[in-house]
Amino acid sequence: MKTKAKSILPIIILLIFGSQSIAQTPDGKRPNIIFIMSDDHAYQAISAYDNKLIETPNIDRIAKMGMLFTNASVTNSICAPSRATILTGKHSHLNGKIDNHFPFDTTNVTFPQILQKAGYQTAMFGKLHFGNSPKGFDQFKILPGQGSYYNPDFITKNEGNIKVEGYVTDIITDMTLDWLEEERNPDQPFMLMYLHKAPHRSWLMAERHMEEFTNRTFPEPSTLFDDYSGRTSPAGEAEMNILKHMGWSGDNKVFPEVMDELRIDEIGVDKRRFENETSRFTASQKENFMRTYTKVNENFKLAYPSMTEKDKMKWKYQRYMQDYLGTIQAVDENVGRLIDYLEANNMMENTIIVYTSDQGFYLGEHGWFDKRFVYDESFKTPLLVAWPGKTPPGVHSDELVQNLDFAQTFLDAAGVSAPSDMQGESLVPLLTGQPEKWTRDAVYYHYYEYPAEHMVNRHYAIVTKEYKLIHYYFVEDQWELIDRKKDPQELTNVYNDLAYAEIKQDLHIRLEKLREKYKDNTDLSQGYIDLLMNDVAQNKVFGVSPEKGAEILKREKKD
Repeated sequence: MKTKAKSILPIIILLIFGSQSIAQTPDGKRPNIIFIMSDDHAYQAISAYDNKLIETPNIDRIAKMGMLFTNASVTNSICAPSRATILTGKHSHLNGKIDNHFPFDTTNVTFPQILQKAGYQTAMFGKLHFGNSPKGFDQFKILPGQGSYYNPDFITKNEGNIKVEGYVTDIITDMTLDWLEEERNPDQPFMLMYLHKAPHRSWLMAERHMEEFTNRTFPEPSTLFDDYSGRTSPAGEAEMNILKHMGWSGDNKVFPEVMDELRIDEIGVDKRRFENETSRFTASQKENFMRTYTKVNENFKLAYPSMTEKDKMKWKYQRYMQDYLGTIQAVDENVGRLIDYLEANNMMENTIIVYTSDQGFYLGEHGWFDKRFVYDESFKTPLLVAWPGKTPPGVHSDELVQNLDFAQTFLDAAGVSAPSDMQGESLVPLLTGQPEKWTRDAVYYHYYEYPAEHMVNRHYAIVTKEYKLIHYYFVEDQWELIDRKKDPQELTNVYNDLAYAEIKQDLHIRLEKLREKYKDNTDLSQGYIDLLMNDVAQNKVFGVSPEKGAEILKREKKD
């Protein structure tokens, strides 16, 4: 009876969900899909890309087994919108999740829903960031919002809201391995989303890494003291400079009482951020944290009175790197646990394993932390894909792929046709040795969250392997042209350089064609501006007062 039921399942699915047809994969076997994503994991902090900061041997294993993408990017470098693009296969202006402020439109169809309807067993563990009941999943346990590093709460499908003692990166992995061991149906292909909170701000590392990483010193980027003089005004206006905008307590772990003793002013919600995170510790966790960070604070108290502004920047950069990279150490260890399990249980042969981040991150480049700009460190994202038997081991691709492409890639690999309104392209030809079938020579980017925390102005751009043409369009109307080959650090705007006149003209034409292709336009952009500014006026936007909003609108009218 069981065999008969299995044989008619594809027919039933086709009858009910005819709009997504199911085709046979080339070898008749649909692959398992494991999608591993961290939050704010810079490609510079993966040793397969660059080992100056940290070694990540387990994440690197995925590249050694398959393909490392060196030009992977996002369509909108901010957490929730990136996740919405991944799930829907649509740019932000179409799926509606343009920023972290407005809610996700749950009427969107997501690729997990389609795979589930096509017979895949689906599960999600970790950080989704938005919503509390993800559609298309047979099982899920997700963090509410940003989640917590220690003793985190989870929203679950079957157990209600729960709290689990321990460190979040370890717990998410425990849940993932438990599902593979106890709930996975070996008679079905599966799609598993394994989503880490780390290394998102405020960078609390596991107890086992605190002593080691707080005693390490890291090389500074050459642009740590960038003065932003070579570009348009949004670079100088942004509020994500490590010295000026990174919290002493909430980010760098200076104790609030030490700040008071040294008469150091708070930066933003500095002390509250620290207290919210550390208040979740158990007694033993707090003891271990205090043992390590008391030494940090004692050394800081001795040094601070004689510190110059340059010294403070250098100190804050080191503290940032120690904690940020310490959280990545746990991610790498846990990715290793997952790969070890797959290998021990003979599950590698027909499984696609993806490691990526929801976007890149600044690790002191241009003096910044955070993301948002279309400059490389936040625009580019790590992407490593293993597909044993299909993708040759240890290969690289410099093609312009995006997070927009994941949905169609997974549907293509599963032999399921994608909805016609998805906007990405399947990576399967690149992964299976058919690069001649890949035709994209430029990607489109659009960032919306302004005015808001970090104050990175709205902009859209076309990016090719050689150039970036960027348009800042709200308040100021400014253009930038970056020569990616001659100026890899992106320090000089050559938009008005006569030597680039023909290149500029060509990029303008191509940009307009991309906007038309992806159905973006000025009216849509203005509509999103109006919605946000209305909420700013009602004091509903975090970090932006109604007075600040009025000041910005006054600047726009003046311009």
